[in-house]
Amino acid sequence: MTTNMGSTDKTIRVVVGVAILGLGLYLKSWWGLVGLLPLITGLVGYCPAYRLLGISTCPKKP
Repeated sequence: MTTNMGSTDKTIRVVVGVAILGLGLYLKSWWGLVGLLPLITGLVGYCPAYRLLGISTCPKKP
């Protein structure tokens, strides 16, 4: 499993994931667990959907 996400993409996913989790806790809704998906992919740096679509936001190595 290689990294296919750049640092900006990772940061955005972590922030959005935490926000969704926080909103779910605030509203006392289990839908907040949806925030785990962007949070985990942001922390790991790998997105399976990017692989299927052939996308990579990771900068090219020289």
